[in-house]
Amino acid sequence: MAPEFEHAVLRALRDIPPGMVSTYGTLAALAGYPRHARHVGALLGRLPAELALPWFRVVGSGGRIARPGSEGADYQRLLLLQDGIELDGKGRVDLFRYGWPPAYFLR
Repeated sequence: MAPEFEHAVLRALRDIPPGMVSTYGTLAALAGYPRHARHVGALLGRLPAELALPWFRVVGSGGRIARPGSEGADYQRLLLLQDGIELDGKGRVDLFRYGWPPAYFLR
């Protein structure tokens, strides 16, 4: 993707406050690229660790962690829990409670 896309997504990612999550699709829309959720996922998947961005605050639609059972998913779950975000018995985040920005996740 273009550098403009990457910069816009990373700006939106930095804005997710502690204790909140966003979805790939919401992050794409906030960055000005609606319908680019998969591109957001690809970008976050290749972020260098030294950038220290809160990639773990981005989950799939329905609050699901991508690739459940993988080492990366287990690490994301740990980081979310440390961030004060609870997951249900199926490993999902309640987007009505933790979704950011809240207007995107109203019931």
